[in-house]
Amino acid sequence: MEQPDQPDQPTIDRWHRWFAVEANNRAWDLTAAASRTPDEEREMRLAAYAAAFHWSKVGTPVNDMRAEMLLAHVHALSGEGQEALGYARRCLTFCESAPGEEWDHAFAHLEMALAAAAAGDAALHAEHHARARALGEALADAHDRQTFAVEFARIPVPASE
Repeated sequence: MEQPDQPDQPTIDRWHRWFAVEANNRAWDLTAAASRTPDEEREMRLAAYAAAFHWSKVGTPVNDMRAEMLLAHVHALSGEGQEALGYARRCLTFCESAPGEEWDHAFAHLEMALAAAAAGDAALHAEHHARARALGEALADAHDRQTFAVEFARIPVPASE
C-alpha cells in the first residue's frame, strides 16, 4: 500500500503552533466558566494537555512554562492540589531564574496560590496570594494589570485575610 505524501517539517511545525494556540485558548476559556459540565471538565483537561504537547514540539521554554501554568490551573480547578502544586512550582522556578514577561512572574505566584488552596496548604496559599497581589498591582502595563486582576479575582482568598 502506498503511503500518502508526508508534509514537510515547516508545515508540521505550523500545524503544531496552530493546535497549541487553539487548545490553549479553549482550555483557558473553559477555566473561566462559572460552572462546567463533566464533559467540559474533561475537555478543559484534554485541551490543556494538548496545548502542552504541541508547544513542546515548536515552542520556546517560555511557551513550555506557560503550558505548565495552564496545567497547574486546570488541576487546581479540578481539585487536584498536589498535581497543581507540581506544575505551579516548576513555573515559579522558571520565572525566578529566566528572563520573561513581568506578568509571567505575577501569574506564577497566582498559580501557586490557587494550587496551594486546592492542596489545603493555608500558609502557602496566603504567602503566594499576597505576593501575586503585590506583583499584579505593580504591573506597568494597564492591560496586563486588568487581565491579571480579572484572573486574580477568581482565586480563593486566604482565610487569614
